[in-house]
Amino acid sequence: MRRIVVPILVLLTVMSCVSVDCPVQNKVETTYVLKKPDGSTDTLKTDTLSVWSHRITYKDNERDTLLINRLCGDKGTTFSIPVSHTLSEDSIFTLLKDTLGHQWFDTICIRKEDSPHFESVDCHATYFHRITEVSSTHHGIDSLSIHSREVNYDSQEHFYLYLKADR
Repeated sequence: MRRIVVPILVLLTVMSCVSVDCPVQNKVETTYVLKKPDGSTDTLKTDTLSVWSHRITYKDNERDTLLINRLCGDKGTTFSIPVSHTLSEDSIFTLLKDTLGHQWFDTICIRKEDSPHFESVDCHATYFHRITEVSSTHHGIDSLSIHSREVNYDSQEHFYLYLKADR
């Protein structure tokens, strides 16, 4: 009996020490939803939307990073953008194009407060964010509103993006 109990106790002890609950899908992103003035979901139809982000890289080199390339059609109702860990304000750039060759370039600025999030010493560091303010230019964007201020692992709608009807 003792020959069986001791190995089982050792196995249970080892398993309890190794079990770490690091989240598998630990992306911290903001989600934008295209909306019509009546509150229903909008689509890009035949328009395309590209999104860039301005990032500061190693040795303060500034780079633009293409995050979304030509989102269009019925799938163009929502998109998600990662959030920076070190900047108090994120800037993203949108380029909306129609089939006639018209283009609308806008800048979206998101002010936020960062807070470190700790799961375990075995998990990599993450930050959660609280959105404090959002603003945009208004070439193709009519308005932008905050729907949910808390940015964490939960996939939720953070911003409602209203595009101009006459674009």
